[in-house]
This record gives sequence, C-alpha cells and structure tokens, in this order.
Amino acid sequence: MNKIISINNPKSPIAEAYRGIRTSIEFANIDKEIKVITVTSSKQNEGKSTVISNIGVSFANLDKKVLLLEGDLRNPSVHRMVNISNIHGLTDLLLGNKSFGECVHITDVKNLHVLTCGAVPPNPSEMLASKRMKELIEELREYYDYIFIDAPPIGVVTDAGIISSYSDGCVFVVGAKECDVEEVKVSKERLEKLGANILGCVLNKFETERSEYSYYYTQDEGMSRKRNKLRKMIGI
Repeated sequence: MNKIISINNPKSPIAEAYRGIRTSIEFANIDKEIKVITVTSSKQNEGKSTVISNIGVSFANLDKKVLLLEGDLRNPSVHRMVNISNIHGLTDLLLGNKSFGECVHITDVKNLHVLTCGAVPPNPSEMLASKRMKELIEELREYYDYIFIDAPPIGVVTDAGIISSYSDGCVFVVGAKECDVEEVKVSKERLEKLGANILGCVLNKFETERSEYSYYYTQDEGMSRKRNKLRKMIGI
C-alpha cells in the first residue's frame, strides 16, 4: 500500500486534503444516509483509484467499516493500489463461483476491506446491471458503514451510470491540467440525466509552484480558486 499517501505520510497537506473530502461526505450524510458512493471521472488516468483508496483509508481511520469495491470490470486497478491479488473477486461472487468471504481482502489498515474485480468478464455492463449485483450491494449495506465503488470513466462507457443507480452519491474526479472542460460538462450532464446524486468534484493532480513550507498554508487557497473556477465552468 505504498502508493497511498494517507498511509505513508498522514501529516502531509495532501493527506489533510483527503480528510477534508471525508468531512464533506460526512456533512452530506446529515439529511440523507450516504453509504454507497460511486467514484468516477470523465476519462482514464485522472486518478480516481488513487482518490478512492485515500478516501477509504481516511474513513477507516475514523473507526468506520469501509469496503473498497472494484466496479471497473474493464480496466481494474484498485488491487494495484493496495498491492493485493486479483485472482478472485466481484465477478466470481456474481457468478456464484465463490463466497464473499473467499473473495474479500482484509487489509493491514484496520476496518478497511477490498473486493477486487477478479477475472475481467466479456459482459461488464450486464454484470453490473444484474439483479444479483443490486442484491449484493443491499447485503453489504448491512455490514459496512461506507462502500466506495471505483467505477469506469462516465465519459468513456455507461457503466458508471449503471453503478450510480444503486449508489447514494457520486464523487466526480477531475485531473488538473488534463481535463477537457467540454468533456467534463458532458460527463456531468450524463450523470445527472441518469439521476446520480453528485456529492462534489475532486480536483486531482494539482501542483503548486511554491515551497513545501508554504504549500501547507497556500494549497487550500490555490485549490479553492481553481476548484471554484472549474465549478463555474461545468456547473457543479
């Protein structure tokens, strides 16, 4: 798990930013129970697997029972983030080949479990939309405080929209200096048309040119300005 900064450097400004995201999600829980959360982006390589792993660790550190669920059945990557096997996982569970206990991974982080993809199926959309998948999510709600689902980019395939239909909220990840604003707008509109409850947007891969010392004090201000500009452009 050496790629997860919330584990390796919990006092860093970036780890603190993830705790800020955690707080925002907790506040979203006031009027409506938010337990199952989809994390998606407009395209590949915007860092959603990094974001979901760090958010999961942040919640687990609050003594919450957390499951990171790999919902990207086309290009799974969560198992690489946490350095675990992907031999068995969600697809085996949906097909009835393995039990949940045989597929779930208990990590070194207390309260953090991971359900990987398993074998990449030829029909990912159909599996994600299946009755068994929806039943599984309902079963997992009874045990976990939070379930974070790493979904494929909504701008590339419709799988994230399918997952959002049985999620309580959606976090949208945007890679700084990588995103195309129009592409992000289209992706956001696609989620809204599918009825997704967009909790917010995470600006990822933001870099400051200031020193490490001043980074702690200025990052929030700089990220806030850029995030607010992005919100105005895409309407979040």
